[in-house]
Amino acid sequence: MNKYWQILILVAVAIAVVFLIPKKQRPEVTATDFESCQAAGGSVTTGEPMTCTMPDGTSFEDEEEPIPEPEVVLDTPAYGALVASPLTVSGKAKGFWFFEANIPVTLKDQTGQVLVQKGFMATGEWMTEDYVDFTGTLEFATPTTEFGVLIINKDNPSGDPERDASYAIPVRFK
Repeated sequence: MNKYWQILILVAVAIAVVFLIPKKQRPEVTATDFESCQAAGGSVTTGEPMTCTMPDGTSFEDEEEPIPEPEVVLDTPAYGALVASPLTVSGKAKGFWFFEANIPVTLKDQTGQVLVQKGFMATGEWMTEDYVDFTGTLEFATPTTEFGVLIINKDNPSGDPERDASYAIPVRFK
């Protein structure tokens, strides 16, 4: 019977220890912005803008600026492509890159020598801020260098440097 009492006392002490000794509480994490909400384990919802919601219902919006879409998208040739004459160039550019439906295209060798320069025509309505397709063919003599650059220029008849813009990709010559 003495052993029973010892076991009963040990169980009672164990229960008392579990319930009477205060448990360590996690420090409360406070969120003040989107990033700290994420770090605190908030729930992130995708969309525009992305939001992070804490368990208490507080939510924060992602204040990062969205990545702007490019003003020029080139379909052909690809970045670093091996090219030869005649070279078909196609892509799209925002309408404000055109003037009178024209967009200048230049091919240079690696020394900066202009191999060919030509104005390509828009294939659709160019007086828009949306994308406008363009396509054309460049014919040029075989260059003596291995590398070059294809440049799409914003047509800027005013000559104002603030209105200049260009898009360039490297190419290799056959």
